[in-house]
Amino acid sequence: MVNFLIHRPIAVLMTALGVVILGLLAMGYVPISLMPDIDVPEITIQVDGGNMSARELEGAVVKPLRSHLVQLHGLEDVKSETSNGRALIKIKFVHGTPMGYAFVEVNEKVDRAMAGLPRDLERPRVIRASATDIPVFYLNLTLKDKEGIDSNGQITQEFLDFNRFANKVVRKRIEQIPEVAMVDISGLIHPQIIVVPDEHKLIALGLGLGDLESAIKKEDLEIGSILVKDSQYQYNLRLGSTLSNISDLGNIHIRKDDRIFQLKDLAVIKELPQKRKGAVLHNGKEAVTMAIIKQDGARMENLKKALDKSMGSMEKDYPEIDFSIVRDQTRLLDHAIVSLGQSLFWGTLLAFLIMFLFLRDVKSPLLIGIGIPISMVVCLLFFHLFHISVNIISLSGLILGIGLMIDNSIIVIDNIAQYREMGHTLPLACVKGVNEVFRPLLSSVLTTCAVFIPLIFLSGITGALFYDQAMAITIGLCVSLLVSITLLPVLYRLIHLKKGRLYRMGRSLEKWNRIDYGTRYEKGFRGVMKKQVMAFTVFGILALLSAVLFMILPKEQMPKLTNTETLATIDWNEPINVEEGKRRIVHMLGSMGDNLKEYNALVGQQQFLLDRNTNAQSSQSTLYLHAGMENGLEAIKRSLTNQLQKDYSMAIVNFENVDNLFTLIFSDDLAPLTAKIRSVENIGSSQNGRLEKLIHELQENLPHTSMQPIAWEDQIALSADPEKMIVYGVSKNLMDNALKSAFNEKEVLSLVENQDFVPVILGGREKTIQEVLQETTVKTNDSTYYNVNDFLTKAHTKDLRTITAGKEGEYYPVDFFINRRQEKEVVGITKSIVGQNRDYDVSFGGSLINNRKLVGELAVVLAITLLLLYFILASQFESLVLPFIILMEVPVAMAGAFFFLLIFGMGINLMSMIGIVVMSGIIINDSILKMDTILQLQRQGHSLLRALIVAGQRRLKPILMTSLTTILALVPVLLTGGLGGELQAPLAVALIGGMLIGTLVSLYFIPLCYYQLAKKKNYVV
Repeated sequence: MVNFLIHRPIAVLMTALGVVILGLLAMGYVPISLMPDIDVPEITIQVDGGNMSARELEGAVVKPLRSHLVQLHGLEDVKSETSNGRALIKIKFVHGTPMGYAFVEVNEKVDRAMAGLPRDLERPRVIRASATDIPVFYLNLTLKDKEGIDSNGQITQEFLDFNRFANKVVRKRIEQIPEVAMVDISGLIHPQIIVVPDEHKLIALGLGLGDLESAIKKEDLEIGSILVKDSQYQYNLRLGSTLSNISDLGNIHIRKDDRIFQLKDLAVIKELPQKRKGAVLHNGKEAVTMAIIKQDGARMENLKKALDKSMGSMEKDYPEIDFSIVRDQTRLLDHAIVSLGQSLFWGTLLAFLIMFLFLRDVKSPLLIGIGIPISMVVCLLFFHLFHISVNIISLSGLILGIGLMIDNSIIVIDNIAQYREMGHTLPLACVKGVNEVFRPLLSSVLTTCAVFIPLIFLSGITGALFYDQAMAITIGLCVSLLVSITLLPVLYRLIHLKKGRLYRMGRSLEKWNRIDYGTRYEKGFRGVMKKQVMAFTVFGILALLSAVLFMILPKEQMPKLTNTETLATIDWNEPINVEEGKRRIVHMLGSMGDNLKEYNALVGQQQFLLDRNTNAQSSQSTLYLHAGMENGLEAIKRSLTNQLQKDYSMAIVNFENVDNLFTLIFSDDLAPLTAKIRSVENIGSSQNGRLEKLIHELQENLPHTSMQPIAWEDQIALSADPEKMIVYGVSKNLMDNALKSAFNEKEVLSLVENQDFVPVILGGREKTIQEVLQETTVKTNDSTYYNVNDFLTKAHTKDLRTITAGKEGEYYPVDFFINRRQEKEVVGITKSIVGQNRDYDVSFGGSLINNRKLVGELAVVLAITLLLLYFILASQFESLVLPFIILMEVPVAMAGAFFFLLIFGMGINLMSMIGIVVMSGIIINDSILKMDTILQLQRQGHSLLRALIVAGQRRLKPILMTSLTTILALVPVLLTGGLGGELQAPLAVALIGGMLIGTLVSLYFIPLCYYQLAKKKNYVV
């Protein structure tokens, strides 16, 4: 084939040019994203329980729902968290489950369960986890130089108008951008109309709250439309409500004893902000925050350009509004992609310079330099055909593959040059040089690609995630091999036909570069042969060192990434309101100093529609904290934790990663160790006391272990005396209406104003609980008034703020923030203490257990990888023994990988283990090439020792060049910041360390092992 191609250079060049043009066209269609587009196997169910307590909601709604959900196909885990009025059920599926069908099945289970749930319950919302639901960024809107709160702590009318403007104008303008799917908003303050009755007038006239309610509702009758014929015409006559504003409400007529009153004569009617369940603060100021959701399929760069243009326009149009962007994913994407792109460029340049130092002419490096961009462009063509995006995973695959792409070209060019030096003609040298190395090159490509096949056995989403990396390397290697054996020999022949300026430059470089590699290698190899026992001892120590370092290195799921932002979730563990929560946050964060660059505070319940994790109460807050540097963030965390312990000792704080596409896929929000304490049987009202006693015992026996206090919900229970109510003619309905009205919870109707529904509340001024009980009266049928306090008993109780349950039922999670060395002790003590209490049992989970499982899986993956490599090598060499010799290189090279991880302060995680698996496929390529050359020389009649020396001399430069180009292509990754660089750094470190040791093993140890085998059996394949 090579002979055919080199004599048809125009056809070859035109074909290559056509493919390159297609690749350049495909570049415009390859999407750019942060992470690969994969299904996240998770569905969340949000339950709105109204005024139900956590215990009522768990028993009446959540528990029946869970019993239906555990029957789902492909279910991995289900976990529910129930609090007052709200519940969140998270369902995780086994990776590979078709999420479209799973979403339909979950909805079917919910519909089936609805028949057994309370009739007035709103249907739970089922939300499928999707990368497109993660906001591109959050846009905060605040009034410039104005707080939005007056001196009495009340919302100003100006801020109410600003809220309406942000919702109706700014939001709509952003949603008009084609790349924006929707704008999810929170922090809005909605108006309400309060009707405050004059209690003295009502008592004097013998009227009750029921009379006012009936009068208002009578005016809200809506009959609908009537078709009316008038001569030859017909009209739709609509008879509806005349209530549209406060004035209409005030003019409602009420008749009492032949006297007619208007509502405004008996009550004060005013428009006020609705009772707030949540608020948003940006740097201490009241704000409205908008989560910008990207349209599915839209390119991130197009969205960013459109949003920047729209933001610039709005800043000019509305100068009184301050626009601020936080949690910007576009910045994360740009930094990650640009950083890895720079690594790709510098890695290619360094590898290119290495070729100039080793090769003895200028033409060969230039030829290889031509092959690299052609291979890269063709790779992008296949990216488009296989629907692979340019992301931090696929880019890392290209960076990893760039050194391997150069390897194929180096070996082909070097082998052709060697045949020319032997005196062969230019065409014959091209043919022989390519044909001789084609089989080992093909075997090398297959072994490198084969190491990715076992990664599909990784559980969860991580196995599928690295499909892009595997495909990028596989495509790169296959394209590189094709370019090396087709295009390069044609170009080599063309540029060497004439001896022009490049030839003279090459001769000059050859004089400068006269290092005698062959002599130096022969001297070193003979030295190893003289001290074989010492050589085997050294390599044995290295293999033993691999096992020792594996035990020493810390195990974790993912590498630690530099972070300058975090989400702090605070549960004050006290029944405080939203205003008090705001005050505490402003007070604490105001003393953080220069470390805190900016912050957002989501206080209490939020109004986001797509926030699948929301389950906050008014006494909880989520803080987005952004620091300038990583050490500044750690200082902020320490300061916040210490201040909470000092001023609010009952508060519970947790720090989480900020939501982005990476954390959605690799979310590991588990504590290192979690003890799931489950009640064996229902022990009723004594459960809380026994649980509190058990947790106290754990704290006493584990004094050096960090444990969070139990989050309690303080409750006030009002119990009515039913017998007394019957005696005095006070119905339950009357009591309920009176109390709801007193607490401003009695909604009579809603008015439609400017396309908004404004509730009309029959209530009064804000009062304390004691004032309500003392001042609220109920009117019986005989027009007698009684104080509600005469029929009620008040009691203080407490229950768990959040009730957690899973497949095993309800349990209480105790999180231990410990390291791996403390795990055994903590587990033993916990089992001992819980075992002494017959009412409870315990099971364990957490990231330590998951990490141990992952490391075990990766060990299996490595074993399967070595087995596949053995099969490929056995097929190539037609031998069952030679593959063992080549694969002996892997455990020795691992010592270098583990040692480099140790000195760089890294551990064994998913990325470093993938680096080791990939290294296992790459490192044996040099040995494959060398072993193939040794066998060929033996077949040509060379003695065993002579074949070893000559093969080492002939393959020394290619081995050194291929190793150095692979290493140098990865070095820029270690110097790259951002998510992409830090994520791939453990992979690069493991690969570089393994390659350095593995190169020495290929040069000296593998020939030595083959020598021991062949000299005893006269072994020749």
